[in-house]
Amino acid sequence: MAAKLLRGKFGTALPPEPNLTDWTALIETNLPLWKAAKIAAEDGPNVLIATAVGGLSAISVLESLLAVALTLRGAKVHTLLCDQVLPACLRISQATVAESILENYQLPQVLCKNCFATGQYLFNPLGLTHHVFSQLLSEAERQQAQQISKTLPLGAIPTYQIQGWNIGEHAYAGALRYFASGNLENEPQSEIVVRRYLEGALLTAFATHRLLQTYNFQAACFNHGIYSPPGIIGEVCRAEQVAVANWSVAYRKRCFIFSHGDTYHHTLLDEPVETWQKMPWTEKAEQSILTYLKSRWQGTQDWIWFHEQPDEEMDRIAREIGLDLSKPIIGMLTNVMWDAQLHYRANAFPNMLSWVLQTLEYFSKRPDLQLLVRIHPAEIRGTMASRQPLLPEILKVWPELPNNIFIVPPESQVSTYAAMMHCDAVIIYGTKTGVELTSMGIPVIVGGEAWIRNKGITLDASSPEEYFQHLNKLPFGQRLDADTLQKARKYAYHFFFRRMIPIQCMEPVQSWPPYAVKFDNLKALSPGADPGLDIICDGILSGNPFIYPAEELGIELNS
Repeated sequence: MAAKLLRGKFGTALPPEPNLTDWTALIETNLPLWKAAKIAAEDGPNVLIATAVGGLSAISVLESLLAVALTLRGAKVHTLLCDQVLPACLRISQATVAESILENYQLPQVLCKNCFATGQYLFNPLGLTHHVFSQLLSEAERQQAQQISKTLPLGAIPTYQIQGWNIGEHAYAGALRYFASGNLENEPQSEIVVRRYLEGALLTAFATHRLLQTYNFQAACFNHGIYSPPGIIGEVCRAEQVAVANWSVAYRKRCFIFSHGDTYHHTLLDEPVETWQKMPWTEKAEQSILTYLKSRWQGTQDWIWFHEQPDEEMDRIAREIGLDLSKPIIGMLTNVMWDAQLHYRANAFPNMLSWVLQTLEYFSKRPDLQLLVRIHPAEIRGTMASRQPLLPEILKVWPELPNNIFIVPPESQVSTYAAMMHCDAVIIYGTKTGVELTSMGIPVIVGGEAWIRNKGITLDASSPEEYFQHLNKLPFGQRLDADTLQKARKYAYHFFFRRMIPIQCMEPVQSWPPYAVKFDNLKALSPGADPGLDIICDGILSGNPFIYPAEELGIELNS
């Protein structure tokens, strides 16, 4: 299902579209169990499922499932939706909602009604304690949000805080995401968009704060953890000492990544190596991860994938672009510009574009090496096509590329894996592919905040000087040593099989949302029925690690 998960428009399924999970019917499979669970949960710990944007149906389906599963485990679950209140939010982009709509506060007429209806369709049948933004906001707070968003100097917005909450950071991130761009320099209508996102972020903060002041929540669970509203909800929850559990759809079918406290984009960087280094390592485990990694060349076991028909004939490709396979090749893998700006903290370089341009400058003076730059396919096949593609940015500085630098554009079907296998080493910024390449024995140099960083597997740069010192060692002329290779494969196993938690009843489907909850009896969500769901719920309720012990429970390889 090539990139359908990322390429589809979130929330396009409107109730009661057949593919949208029908909780009324599912609860009827064991109504006595559900009624008894709700009664038993009345005295349980308060847990907030803060979906907020109900029209993001891929999010709402999973979070409605969590609401049911947590109730079956004794939690008093509350749900939260925006009811046509926010003037800008996570659901929109410039490709689907024009700037003029935001400027004139017309989003409710254009999008919000159906968005809220989708959330209601999924959550109302559960009969849980339900909250909406409009009931949590006073008129004074609405006026305050509007006044601040109108008068705050534009340059002060990205760092703006109120009551210790990082409001501006998430508001500005929302605007960057709206434009699908790493900066707003070439967007003439960007100011009004930034101000609408700031207003929406403030409204989200005020509503969330009132809710947390009204109820004593033990934990809150919601998607992603950045942008607005989810990033703002996280800010307020952390300030109020409410445990936060964030999640995102994982690569593998039926799997999801959960993290404590913040988005997994950040927490995976700091995860203690002891979490996976002490894991028993067997020949079976090694074979399992190698089999899976090879499947990623075609994406047969994944539901996030960027190549529909990957081209692996590297000899022919090399001839076509003039690459000499007999001479040292250094691979370079980029991220989507706006994605890298928002998801990965800057390290050696202020941003990804700076890293790219300085790297090209370096290799222009290294004629002994060939640099093969693979621009990320998600620029055109991702959630939103990038409106700041990398190649034009490169050509502004290098109208004519040096003879030893070759670029594979995002639209190319060239297999990234096949191309990188011919490289002496690969340089990355924030791509997850570093986890896979090191497992294949390929040395990797990290210039940004990739998850493979800080694991004792890669050469990591914390400054431009350190980065170029690593480049000066090229070519390496050899693959990773046996100890490092084993460490890389153990981490890959941990990342793909233990951090990606399967939920048995989450059935992949060939439409949107890309999965639906399917079971014959509500007991399928009860404690003990699904190890993955048990681990997720236990993590939310007790703060235990979101780690699926695949080495003990086994791996279902989806095909």
